[in-house]
Amino acid sequence: MTGDSNLIIQDLEKRLRSGDQQALADLFSRERERLWRVIHFRLAEPLRRRLEPDDVLQEAFLAATKRLDHYASSPTTSPFIWLRMIVNQTLIDLHREHLGAQKRDASLDVSIHAHSQSTSASVAIQLVGAFISPSRAAARADILAAVYATIEQMDPTDREVLALRHFEELTNSEVAEALGIEQKAASIRYIRALRRLKELLAQIPDLSGELHHE
Repeated sequence: MTGDSNLIIQDLEKRLRSGDQQALADLFSRERERLWRVIHFRLAEPLRRRLEPDDVLQEAFLAATKRLDHYASSPTTSPFIWLRMIVNQTLIDLHREHLGAQKRDASLDVSIHAHSQSTSASVAIQLVGAFISPSRAAARADILAAVYATIEQMDPTDREVLALRHFEELTNSEVAEALGIEQKAASIRYIRALRRLKELLAQIPDLSGELHHE
């Protein structure tokens, strides 16, 4: 982040803490692309048939306007991390509202997708989409289940660090803030998580060939 960007963020943060609604609109506009990426990563596939990420962004913005007064009570939370928390809560609420019935389905495929706001399922869906070609779509459900089970074996914090850095593309300092850990620990965990994930995925026959060529 450049010096000018830092100054802009500092000014927005000061205005936010004074309850400035225009500052919230400016911040949301500035961070829109990054927040969209968070939503794209966490949004359940069945919900994608009903809502676009832009719809979720609109809901999150409305939620943020209602909570702006509370931002002043969180003096250690940066503006982006605060917005990200609201986006994630909005996603959880929308998943519950639209997919509550599907969560009771015994199908593994439905279960994974209905809970795709969880890190393991989100990572599994992204990885399978990246490695499995359309010609192998028939095997996708089985591979998805195997990848999901594999990712569940990872340390929960390492798994979250990996998701935030690699898929949501947060900075190391933002990851540390979001998870309440030291920046050095976040960096170490990210390297460890990448290594562990590659080891685990290499054990899945349907993915080992693709990983070997990456």
